[in-house]
This record gives sequence, structure tokens and C-alpha cells, in this order.
Amino acid sequence: MKLALVGYGRMGQEVERLVAGSDRHKIVTIQRKHIGQALDTETLRQADVVIDFTVGELVPGHIKTYCDLGIDAVIGTTGWDAQDVGLQRQVEQAGIGLIVGSNFSAGAQVFLQLVALASRQFHRLGAYDVYGFETHHAGKKDSPSGTAQIIATTIVNNFPPKTAARFDRADGVIDPGELHFASLRGGRNPGQHEVTFDSAADEVRLTHAAHSRSGFAEGALLAAEYIHGKQGYMFFEQLFQKGGPYAP
Repeated sequence: MKLALVGYGRMGQEVERLVAGSDRHKIVTIQRKHIGQALDTETLRQADVVIDFTVGELVPGHIKTYCDLGIDAVIGTTGWDAQDVGLQRQVEQAGIGLIVGSNFSAGAQVFLQLVALASRQFHRLGAYDVYGFETHHAGKKDSPSGTAQIIATTIVNNFPPKTAARFDRADGVIDPGELHFASLRGGRNPGQHEVTFDSAADEVRLTHAAHSRSGFAEGALLAAEYIHGKQGYMFFEQLFQKGGPYAP
């Protein structure tokens, strides 16, 4: 499969490294090595799928370009509104396939399923509270992480006493209906997310810790293979849910 890389930060370079060791894919162009550079639509046309790891403010314009060119795409960039109905409509009208993901780790997707299951179980027991915490490297531009937001939504949807997530600093006693999910930035940590269920009797912690960026790059390639030739706007986690190719 012929791939175009848009964005050449840590993730773009990791995808390039994996493709270099594979005989299944070929990178035909690498673009946006510097944010100020314009997209070269002529070379993009050579690709079957675009893998985009850039910055959030560029994504809506990039999606319009991919729609205009009729090229399927994988968007791994965070810090933009992936729920934007207008963008979803653009993709559907253009007839391309597009997968969006805030975390392309297959392990993280299984982790989300475990969080959902645990949330339902601990809610039924009635004696537990729940909270979350995430840590990322000092260079990460968005906080909370996109994955933290998805985890929080998963908990709220499956643990009824929590009705909303709170990501900012808690001054004073937190409302019992709020799910507090804290963030820390520093060092070179590629990403760790932890959810704790706590009671007077015990606590249970679920943790996903990325050892390197290779798992995210592998997931982006998995998404590219899946979406090529399909139509519609999808989220990476759908591949692991009911009806998806990697559903339990």
C-alpha cells in the first residue's frame, strides 16, 4: 500500500521507521516537515492512504484537502474537535474513508474495554469511588490527553453516580458527581493512563503504560490497512467494538 505521511514529528518518524522494515507498504511522500509548509496535492495523489500526525489547528483544512483529492486518511493528531458534524459530513459526501484516533495503541483499546467492564461492576457493588490520572512527556501540546477524555467518557457512561468529568484543578471538596481526571506533563514519558476504583475495603487500579511510540505507529498502519477502499468517518476504537474486526 502506498502511504503519504503528513507531519514528521516523533510519530511520523516512527511510522517511517516501521514502514522501512516492511515489504507491505511504501511511503511515497512526507509532507509538513515544517508547520509552515503547504501540502503538495500532486504528490498526495500518488498515495492510497494518508497518515496525518500534525497539529490540531491544521486538521480541518487537511481533511478538506483529503476529501477534495478522494484519498482515504488516518488522523492521529489530537487537540481538535473530532466530533465535528460538519467534518464528518464532508467525509461522507466525498466518499472517502477516514479513521480518527486519539490513541492508536491496540493495547489501549483493550484497556478501554476493561475500564468499561470494571466501571459497571464496581457501580453495582455501590461502595466504590473512581478517579483517573494521566502522564505524558513535556512536549505534549494538549492537556488532558485525548485518551484521557475518552476514558473519562467511558467511565461516566458506565458508572452512573459520575455525571461529568473534571480535568482542571480541584479547589476544595469535589462534587460527588464529578469524575476527577488529573494530568501531569514532564520528562519523556510516551503516555500512561491510570484509573482507580477505591473503597474502604480495598482499591483496584487499571493502568496502561506505553513503553515506546512503536505501538501507536503500528496501530496507525493497522488503521490505514483497514480503511483503504472503505467509506465513512470512523473512530479507531470502533475496530475493537461490536461489529469491528478486532471485537471480543
